[in-house]
Amino acid sequence: MPAASTHVRVTAIPSVTDALKAVEALLLGAGQRTARRNAWNSVLEDRRRAKDRVEAQHVMEAASGRTSRAT
Repeated sequence: MPAASTHVRVTAIPSVTDALKAVEALLLGAGQRTARRNAWNSVLEDRRRAKDRVEAQHVMEAASGRTSRAT
């Protein structure tokens, strides 16, 4: 008698990101989604540039012998 094979069905639990994207797809049109994502990418890029400016300021102050007031 052959061994019985068992089939396991795995259903992935959606992540919070996946759930938010699904809600976004229901509520917003494609153009609005693109605009929102572009705006968010701009925010992230602005934050990255601000961080780079702070780091550069710290390097310049250290090189000139001054200490930074902001930590």
